[in-house]
Amino acid sequence: MTERGIFRWLRPWVFPALLVGAFEWYARRAAALGSDALAPPSAAAKAFMGAALDGSLWQATGFTLGTAALGLLVGAVLGIALGLVIGLSRRAAQLGSLSIEVLRPVPSVALIPLAMLTFGFGVRMELAIVAFATFWPLLVLVQSAVQQIEPRLLEVSRVLGLSPRERAFKIVLPAIVPRLFVALRLGVAVALVVAVTVEIAANPHGMGYAMMIAQQSFDPALMLAWLGWIGVVGFAINAAMVLLQRVVARRMGVLP
Repeated sequence: MTERGIFRWLRPWVFPALLVGAFEWYARRAAALGSDALAPPSAAAKAFMGAALDGSLWQATGFTLGTAALGLLVGAVLGIALGLVIGLSRRAAQLGSLSIEVLRPVPSVALIPLAMLTFGFGVRMELAIVAFATFWPLLVLVQSAVQQIEPRLLEVSRVLGLSPRERAFKIVLPAIVPRLFVALRLGVAVALVVAVTVEIAANPHGMGYAMMIAQQSFDPALMLAWLGWIGVVGFAINAAMVLLQRVVARRMGVLP
C-alpha cells in the first residue's frame, strides 16, 4: 500500500481519535478534581476486556442481537408484504390508510407495559416491541418505492399476463432493490435502538440492562465500555448491510 493509500485509509479515523484523546484528558482532569461520574476511555477499555474475558459481554450481546434480529425479521416480512400490496393496489391503500396513520405514530416504547402484561419479561416481550417498531418504516418506504416504479414496467407485466406473485418477484422487487435496502438499513438501526431501549427500561437481559447495572453499581468505566460497544456493534451491522446490498444488487443486475 502506498503512502497516499495509507493516508486515505487513516483519514476517517483522525477525528474520532481526537475526540477520544480530548475525552481522555477531560475525564482524567475531572477525576483529579474529585469527580467520579466520568471514566477515561483507557479505563473503559480495561473494563471492556474484563467483560469480554468473563463472558458477560458475549452473553448480553447475543441476547440483544438475537432478539433484535427476530423482531426485525417479523417486522420486515409483514412490512414488505403489506407495502407491496398497498403500493400496487390503490383500493388496498385507501382501505388501510386510516389504520396506518392512526397506529404508525404510536411510540414503540409505549407498548412496554402492554407487552409486559402479555408476554412477561424475556425474548417475546422485546421481540414484539421491536417488530412493531420496524414494521412501520418498512411498510411506508416499500409502499413509496413501489409507487415510484416506472409505470411502463407494470404495463409490460400486464401485457405478459404475469400473475401477482410473478409480478412482485420478477418486476417489482428487482426495481425497488436500492430503496428496499435503504428501508432494511433503517429497520436494522431501529431494531437495535429499540431493543437496547427496552432492555434499559424494562427487560432484565441484554446490553441495555448490562449498561444500567453498571450505572447502578457506580461503575462509569464499565458503563462507558458498554456504550462504546453498542456503537461498534451498530457500525458493524450497518457495514454488513451495505456489503449485502452491493452483493444482491450485482446478482440482480442492478449494479455493474
